Amino acid sequence: MVRTLWAVSDLHVTFPENQATVDRLVPQDLGDWLIVAGDVAERIPDVVRTLTALKQRFHTVIWVPGNHELFNRTTDRVNGKARYRALVGQLRAIGVITPEDPYPVFGRVTVCPLFTLYDYSFRLPGLTAQQAVAQAKVKLDDELAIAPYVNIEQWCAGRIEYTEDRLDAIRGPKVLVNHWPLVIEPTHRLRFQDIALWCGTTATRDWAVKYNAIMAIHGHLHIPAETRVDGISHIEVSLGYPFEEHPPHVQRPWPFPVMQIN
Repeated sequence: MVRTLWAVSDLHVTFPENQATVDRLVPQDLGDWLIVAGDVAERIPDVVRTLTALKQRFHTVIWVPGNHELFNRTTDRVNGKARYRALVGQLRAIGVITPEDPYPVFGRVTVCPLFTLYDYSFRLPGLTAQQAVAQAKVKLDDELAIAPYVNIEQWCAGRIEYTEDRLDAIRGPKVLVNHWPLVIEPTHRLRFQDIALWCGTTATRDWAVKYNAIMAIHGHLHIPAETRVDGISHIEVSLGYPFEEHPPHVQRPWPFPVMQIN
């Protein structure tokens, strides 16, 4: 029996085409695991519904939040950090592993779901975060749907400290899973470089090496490609929007087979 650890991200199931693709997402073996690296949907019920269906098919489902799960509307009852806590609580209730749970082990490799956010540090030298955001010609909706509800830079700093403490306690090989790339290099493929401001933090630059990662999985950019940094593969596993197209050289198998064990 061969079991596979699969990875996907950026399902965006509010698009009917994407929902149909997710409906066809099934394991090859009853013991297969699935990583979902963020951006399932914007509404909490849609996130829970989608992950409930996937948990019924896969032995283990591991989720990390993306920016879309954190989007707030003025009519929402919970927002900011409370929104994340609500997501974690509801997903734990259906048996999905979150960044707040003990890291699971697949074979002999620890799978580490992370939640680090971004802090505008993927910016040009000499600019403050505020200056970089103000000058950006293209801005993500995060500035309207996340930033008004929480100090994102402080939240990011807190998540970095919390996550480093957890990773320091784990020995052996790891697969690091985060919605945002841990290094800046994948953002160099972006058509509009201003978008990099909302794509990660320089504080995670050395994590893949420091924490003995055999691979780092991410989403967010909607550019399904591999980036090697310091000899370690950083793999984007996005489904993305149905209207997006990418050159053949950046296409990756989807869902992405992270590793297999007997």
